[in-house]
Amino acid sequence: MRIFLMILTLAASLSAQAQLKSWTADNGNGTYTNPLFYDEFSDPDILRVGDDYYLAGTTMHTVPGLVILHSKDLVNWENISYCFDRFDFADDAFALKNHKEIYGQGIWAPAIRYANGQFYVFSNVNGKGLQCYTSKDIRGPWKHHNMQGKIYDLSVLFDDDGKIYAIHGYGEVKCTELKPDMSGPIEETERTIIPEGNAVGEGHHMYKINGMYYLISTDYRPNGRTLCSRSKSIWGPYETITITADETFGYHQAPLTQVPRGEKYRIGHNGTKFGIPEVDKDATACTNIHQGGIVETQNGEWYALLMMDFHSIGRTVTLAPITWKDGWPMIGLEGNLGRAPRTWVKPNINAEVNPHAPYERNESFNNKTLGRVWQWNHNPDDKKWALKNGRLRLQSMPAEELMWARNTLTQRVIGPTSVTTVELYTKGMKDGDVAGLGNINTPCSWIGIVKNGKETTLRWFEQATNDTLDQPVSQDMMGDRIWLRMVGDFDNDMAIYYFSYDGKDFHPMGRQMKLSYQLITFQGSRHALFAFNHKGRQGGYAEFDNFTVEETQADRSQNIPYGKTFRIINMATGKPMVALPHGLIYDTERNDNSPQTRFRLIDKGQGKVSLQCADGRYVFVSGIGMAGDVRLTNDAEKAEVFMWQDYLNRQFMLMSMRNHRYIGKSPTTGSPYSMDFVGADPARRNGAVLRWEE
Repeated sequence: MRIFLMILTLAASLSAQAQLKSWTADNGNGTYTNPLFYDEFSDPDILRVGDDYYLAGTTMHTVPGLVILHSKDLVNWENISYCFDRFDFADDAFALKNHKEIYGQGIWAPAIRYANGQFYVFSNVNGKGLQCYTSKDIRGPWKHHNMQGKIYDLSVLFDDDGKIYAIHGYGEVKCTELKPDMSGPIEETERTIIPEGNAVGEGHHMYKINGMYYLISTDYRPNGRTLCSRSKSIWGPYETITITADETFGYHQAPLTQVPRGEKYRIGHNGTKFGIPEVDKDATACTNIHQGGIVETQNGEWYALLMMDFHSIGRTVTLAPITWKDGWPMIGLEGNLGRAPRTWVKPNINAEVNPHAPYERNESFNNKTLGRVWQWNHNPDDKKWALKNGRLRLQSMPAEELMWARNTLTQRVIGPTSVTTVELYTKGMKDGDVAGLGNINTPCSWIGIVKNGKETTLRWFEQATNDTLDQPVSQDMMGDRIWLRMVGDFDNDMAIYYFSYDGKDFHPMGRQMKLSYQLITFQGSRHALFAFNHKGRQGGYAEFDNFTVEETQADRSQNIPYGKTFRIINMATGKPMVALPHGLIYDTERNDNSPQTRFRLIDKGQGKVSLQCADGRYVFVSGIGMAGDVRLTNDAEKAEVFMWQDYLNRQFMLMSMRNHRYIGKSPTTGSPYSMDFVGADPARRNGAVLRWEE
């Protein structure tokens, strides 16, 4: 809450033209910090071709569809392609026509492959079956093959003998051969390769490594886990183990929207009594890193790119090292297999890459085409929008509320906190028109201008409570434009809207809103530029300009407190760490400010540090890391070397470079600090997550 209040204060003073640094996982010191992107990227599948890495992800009902990113180092990525501009199915649902929709049921869970001198991207469209897109150039153009068949959430393997296999199904895993020309599955080739009852899930990723078949999958019941199954034959039998579980990086599950039974529409309507229940902050659920692919680098290292449910942002991607153990690709590092560091050294790839974000989120609308970050909510009517005179023009079409408004332009929200601003020009709006800045989600919300006859109203609307707040405006107050702003704290699932008549002084409107993730659209929060006519008419038009996203926590250069003397507070107990004269590390009373509670860092390079008490002694570990093994020494050569794990907002963990476990103190046992914590729990109260304060 404290962080959100700071962002609210900042929001009132930020210039709509200001541009701050954009989040990148690259720390600039040879390390990276997860997530790779602080915005949504679902169902990642990874591919390396030579020195180039490609990542394909789900886009559901938004277009362009099936996004593809490119990287040279697995850390810095760029959006280079989509497989298609529009859904080429004529059904009304793909275009939000006649109260039909494909929210959360568009195209999802792709598999990207390279064979026969071309790229293949396989995916499923609900009700249409298996789809395949092929191109010799990753940037396109792509050819669409509608393969049909009941194959979804699949992996595809081009085997050494020329056969092509699709692996699919939940629990009961099936394998089906595909026709080489991508015209469809080969009839009567489907066989069960892993029977139900083996605790295997879905989201499959199949690989053939050194003659062995490896299947990575994810199981959600009763709790999220990532599994690996292996066999000497594609047809089995397979043995299965868990390769990662419970790695949440200290994030609890997101609140999931509940739509009451009996609603006419899956997405509800204005007046639906949505439920956004409180969550169990100690539960892992599907917050842990799970579904995704693995890849071998040019230098023989292996990495997994897995997603995790990341609060109201949606699903994000993480990069985790793989340690091969007894022939299994275990997530994590020796000594702490099954868990993954949030901060780790970049892959050993000889590529000179400047840190950069995958998207340019700010948009002046001065170009002939929209930036790659933008996607339409369902297929747009291309006759009803234009880039004109340096602005985006949206003509309003009939819709009773935002989720049914055609030609709504969206982009993913960016976390952990951000301030998004846009200019809205209203001169072309007519009676019944509604236009503004919204959040496409279930439930949705927005702030904007409503025209009713000669009256102009500034309106805030929150669908979760079906609450509306109106404020009349006049020509003298706003002229023909207004600035609209959304401030989001997406780690804490909160947002609030602002408005300004001059682009300088911003005023809050409406209450602080609770955000959620949900399994209806299968997407997190999305900024939306919209125009519709609530009186059922073909209305006028609204124009948008200077869309800016200011990422208030993207600059992490000062997050590690080099050169400072600070106290270390345990998040589980709220008590400071103290260096006892006896030679142990313990906790003390909250008001203890003695020199033994003050620490400083010794920079060891590449994100690695040693910890020194203000009295001159160094923290070291004697033994295997059990309680009492964390001690103090006057010998700097014995000081333990840690990798600083940045958890933002002055929170952190210290991972030993010796055993890859974390320093921490149990909040219940009374034992001194130890070095045997495997990671953070979802609520950050198991004693491993710390906070520094000056």
